[in-house]
Amino acid sequence: MSDMAEQARQTTTIAASTDKCFAVATAFEAYPEWARDVKEVHVRDTDERGRATEVEFRASALGRSTQYTLHYDYSDAPERLIWSLTKGDLMKSCDGAYRFTPSASEPGGTDVTYDLAIGLVLPLPGFVKRRAEVRILNTLKELKARVEAG
Repeated sequence: MSDMAEQARQTTTIAASTDKCFAVATAFEAYPEWARDVKEVHVRDTDERGRATEVEFRASALGRSTQYTLHYDYSDAPERLIWSLTKGDLMKSCDGAYRFTPSASEPGGTDVTYDLAIGLVLPLPGFVKRRAEVRILNTLKELKARVEAG
């Protein structure tokens, strides 16, 4: 059985500026208000500019509760927000990024690309993986709804 991480990528256009999209994506403590699977968020560390760099999440996944901590990298901000797993119970790796690009098709809008690669501690059957991937990619739809709601 392959030990390769599961990868997913999705892009959507959000009717808001790149700055507004980035601001909502980095307001981690508000995630439980709009990201359906996220139940609790605790910012554990920040950088010298007050941006969250270590964030602990409790979420529902695959019918159970999971806890994980992500490290956020702002070196390409606000064009990109990059993260990687520092600790997790179901995941052994989780690398991802949001990329925010001014939209060519929607003036004043932003094309947001969500990249994610997850390695799980235990292998999952294919149908469970596909269901999980759909739920994870729903995060982008939920981000769009949150940003556009103001």
